[in-house]
Amino acid sequence: MSQTILIIGAGKSATVLIQYLQQKAVENDWYILLADGDEAIAKNKWNNAPNGTALGIDIKNDLDRQNLVQKADIVVSMMPAQLHFLVAKDCLQFGKPLFTASYVDDNMRSIATEIESKQLLFLCEMGLDPGIDHMSAMAIIDEIHEKGGKITSFKSHCGGLVAPESDDNPWHYKISWNPRNIILAGKAGAIYLEDGATVTKNYTAIFDQTPVVDLPGIGHLAYYPNRNSLSYIDTYHLHGVNNFVRTTLRYPAFCTGWNAIVQLNLTDETVIELAPNTTIKNWFDAHIQQNGLEKILEKFTQDASIKNQLEFIGLYASTIIPAEFNSNASILQWLLEGKWKLEATDKDLVVMLHEIEYSIGTRKFKLDSSMVLTGEDAIKTAMATTVGLPLAMGVCAYLKGEIKMTGLHIPIDARIYQPILKSLAEEGIVFQETLTSY
Repeated sequence: MSQTILIIGAGKSATVLIQYLQQKAVENDWYILLADGDEAIAKNKWNNAPNGTALGIDIKNDLDRQNLVQKADIVVSMMPAQLHFLVAKDCLQFGKPLFTASYVDDNMRSIATEIESKQLLFLCEMGLDPGIDHMSAMAIIDEIHEKGGKITSFKSHCGGLVAPESDDNPWHYKISWNPRNIILAGKAGAIYLEDGATVTKNYTAIFDQTPVVDLPGIGHLAYYPNRNSLSYIDTYHLHGVNNFVRTTLRYPAFCTGWNAIVQLNLTDETVIELAPNTTIKNWFDAHIQQNGLEKILEKFTQDASIKNQLEFIGLYASTIIPAEFNSNASILQWLLEGKWKLEATDKDLVVMLHEIEYSIGTRKFKLDSSMVLTGEDAIKTAMATTVGLPLAMGVCAYLKGEIKMTGLHIPIDARIYQPILKSLAEEGIVFQETLTSY
């Protein structure tokens, strides 16, 4: 009896996952059900492949969703994070394992005991960040600990960028994933460990004077801290470290420009009322005047590169704002989706870097472990590859009996990360290591 994989969600980041599982379905006589809120998108992504079918689904229709879940042997959710729990509850009810690329949230934690009691595997954070970051970091951490080493500093950086050959705008950035996440970046502030002390940064400080790292072949990249890094000290078994931070990488000009966007309060979600036929310039000018931001704008636009960035995204354009955009954040996202669009032949870039300092006896070491992947085009992006492949490989490893665990997990256990890292290396996703001893 062939096993059935249900994939819910056929968006940008699902492309490579779908293609990989289509190939493996033929090799292993599996069957795939690909479902999306937009049936046309699902059918387009399925592309008449054998061993499966594509269909439309209203994810919020309990009966339709549950009928699909019941047909599956394993469920892969590529839905927006806030919708995973709908699928998770069905998987729990009908006894189906669930795999996602998203963070484990409080909803998922609330059913952890039930997942374990039903002997199910719910494997989350199986994408790029979170995902490959956990796996590659834990492989290093476990190896250092096995050698009797003591880790004193851990910094993990990851970013989705535009490849140098496709970098043609003053922001040095194009959108290769959910544009909503760009608007939300940094809003929760950040908390991390630096020189043994806890550092807390609020939103307005996140992008101000960002530090840089140097990557061979890439050059200088700026980084800003992600939300709460401290919770991962326990996850990674790194109690006693002096430094611990997880960050997002960007080209330096992006952080300089985005700092201006934040200080000008252009990511505010508050609903505003715009008169019919309001232009972008009308809205922007009114926003600056009504909020007393003239001096802040003047300070930023004295920097020619920031002025160029603000002009590039169209803040001074006479285009009329469509009626459905009713907050600064939604108007800004609409502008950026147009201006930062990956064109058909554009290539993106995914970069990950772990900086780990440790000692063995009296000797001190610093290990830099980096991965750089360039996308093929606007469809088969490096982002879709690095988000989709580890998740797809996890599904395959589970169906083949290579992962036998139960409960709610992320890929920090060698029983998960070893087979996945091996499969990723076979697809050319490998880390280069540089070890320095002092």
